[in-house]
Amino acid sequence: MPRSTPVRAALITGLSCCLGVAAFAGTWQAGGPSEPVQGALADRAAAAAEAEQRASRSLDRSPAAPMTILPSPTAKPSPSATRKPKPKPAKPVRPRPVAGLSQLQMDNAKIIVDVGRGMKMPRRGLVVAVATAMQESDLRNLASDVLPESADYPHQGSGSDHDSVGLFQQRPSSGWGTVRDLMRPTYAARVFYEALLEVPGWEEMSVTAAAQSVQISAFPDAYAQHEERATTVVAALT
Repeated sequence: MPRSTPVRAALITGLSCCLGVAAFAGTWQAGGPSEPVQGALADRAAAAAEAEQRASRSLDRSPAAPMTILPSPTAKPSPSATRKPKPKPAKPVRPRPVAGLSQLQMDNAKIIVDVGRGMKMPRRGLVVAVATAMQESDLRNLASDVLPESADYPHQGSGSDHDSVGLFQQRPSSGWGTVRDLMRPTYAARVFYEALLEVPGWEEMSVTAAAQSVQISAFPDAYAQHEERATTVVAALT
């Protein structure tokens, strides 16, 4: 028996509703959320981005913590770079007197010997020079009462034998040198040696003959008495 028209219309309407719901569900799943949902999500994302930017600006404005700079260690000078003080020059050792001489006489004898050694004089020449000074001045640097100028220079007593001065009693008037020069023991010894070297064969002569050849003394044999002591002194100084 065929159905009535109202029943058929109700069936068609229900079927249409079901198809519409299914179509809506398929459309949401295939195309994503609807426009209102998409707008809400976009608003949330924008708010999160703005909050992140604010936090970043806040960090930029906050004062940076001060940097602590540690002092660099002071470099210590290496031992090799440290300047060592220069040692003070040692004081010259005075020779110990021998042969009955005083310290002053021994010091003058050393000057005579040192000058001779500097001139490469042989030992015999040193003995001749010391023996001569023993006889002439008793190994003292003498001024002269005849030459007041001689007292202006360092001296160790005074003599009165014409214008003779110094260790070897050399005379300025005889061409040995100026008073000032002859009062210097080193000069007096040097010119004595120079004169001795000009005497032919002096090395083969006796001490007294060699001395007399230089000094031209009024007592030519007086030098012989000093030879032994002069030899002892020279041996102690060389």
